[in-house]
Amino acid sequence: MYFVQDGRADVVANDAGDRVTPAVVAYTDTEQIVGIAAKQGRVRNAANTVVKVKQVLGRSFQDPETLSHKAESKCPVVDRGEKPHYEITAGEQTKYVAPEDVAKLIFQKMKETAQSALGSDVTDAVITVPFEFAQAQKGALRDAAEAAGFNVLRLIHEPAAALVAYNIGQDCPSGKSHVLVYKMGGTSLSVTVLQVNGGMFRVLSTHTDHSIGGESFTQALAQHLAAEFKRSFKQDVSGNARAMLKLMNGADMAKHSLSSLGSANCFVDSLHDGMDFDCNVSRARFELLCSSLFNKSMQPIKNLLEEAGLSTSDINKVVLCGGSARIPRLQQMMREMFPDVELLSSAPPDEVIAVGAALEAGLLVSRDSPTLEDESVTVDASASDILVKEVDESGAEVFNVLLPSGTPLPARQHHILSGWGQLSSLSLEIYQRSTTEQPEKLAKECPSETCQHTDMFSKLYSAVSVHLHYTCEENIYTDLNTFSQ
Repeated sequence: MYFVQDGRADVVANDAGDRVTPAVVAYTDTEQIVGIAAKQGRVRNAANTVVKVKQVLGRSFQDPETLSHKAESKCPVVDRGEKPHYEITAGEQTKYVAPEDVAKLIFQKMKETAQSALGSDVTDAVITVPFEFAQAQKGALRDAAEAAGFNVLRLIHEPAAALVAYNIGQDCPSGKSHVLVYKMGGTSLSVTVLQVNGGMFRVLSTHTDHSIGGESFTQALAQHLAAEFKRSFKQDVSGNARAMLKLMNGADMAKHSLSSLGSANCFVDSLHDGMDFDCNVSRARFELLCSSLFNKSMQPIKNLLEEAGLSTSDINKVVLCGGSARIPRLQQMMREMFPDVELLSSAPPDEVIAVGAALEAGLLVSRDSPTLEDESVTVDASASDILVKEVDESGAEVFNVLLPSGTPLPARQHHILSGWGQLSSLSLEIYQRSTTEQPEKLAKECPSETCQHTDMFSKLYSAVSVHLHYTCEENIYTDLNTFSQ
């Protein structure tokens, strides 16, 4: 967490003295624990410890992301009214906790930390969200923050916050430039290409991969440690959940040390059958163990630039974000890919986005800028491709892009739907590109009357609003208006 004082962003360390607080919540029979203590206590209380709650905020139980989270979570995730809830068994009675309530506890911890450091009440806040967050997820996050006592001044996208942290585009220079924001977080990789023009940021292309993140490197190192333990003690602990959690904690600390040191020592007390484990890991060994992960983390950049119609030489700056962007090998590979581009990593990568949010908050509450509301413009953009479903001559379903990802909203697009023979009915279905192979349906219209030259329906959906204009001719014309995604 960061705060702004006298125009400068400063870190607020938590009660453990750490600059970054893990978004982990543990439930016991007497209290709720937030942060590093909850993370370290997972070994003993995994079934009642919630991690990665942001993954399910604002989602239904049947959402693919929720089901993926359910499969991975040590804390049981159950269906309560078609919404995901965590099943907590700490104490005498089982209770069911909504993701929003977990997020509320995290925000309360942040508020307490800030107030303790500053010695005064803290209410105003700017919160960052991943670019792919839909409106329901943004709303759930805002509601949780407000329930914790914050006055949410604004939600801003993480890539934009990263640019604000480095003052990119704030001086409103003439001409266009392109910036790549690379975020290697704990549970996902996010790469975004933005165009900066006169103080305006436009997302040209973005990609998020939940199959790789900082935990992937930790797991690879933990598996190596398990193999070393087996070699030394002839005991296989890879199937022991408690032992592997201990190794994960040790591997995580070793991984952080290897970002600044050539080697790191990993010691685990009573790993298995009372046996202690002590192992030294070199940076070279770590890089070899994770070589395939490093290659995988670079691949989205090439695909993203191709999608945006750019080459590496078109990128003017690269901003590194996320704790695992500290890894020297990742930074080296980035410099090799962009040899003539300024690589911005002077600020700690795991704090860059928080710095940008703090600076944005400072601008919004500044008494020296009474006309800020008139000068500041927020433009929403489509977080994913908006598609329309059609049928080709063979009868197969075809999804055509109406609004590409990153389109500023609201937007209008004209598209011609072709039909054959005498049309007697129409069913128009609008989808958005999802992480699964099958796009996610957003809206459907089935007019009860056709062959009339009049506007028939105007209905606001959670993501899109569709106004139909059609005739009894062979072609049907649609006018799509998209509102805030």
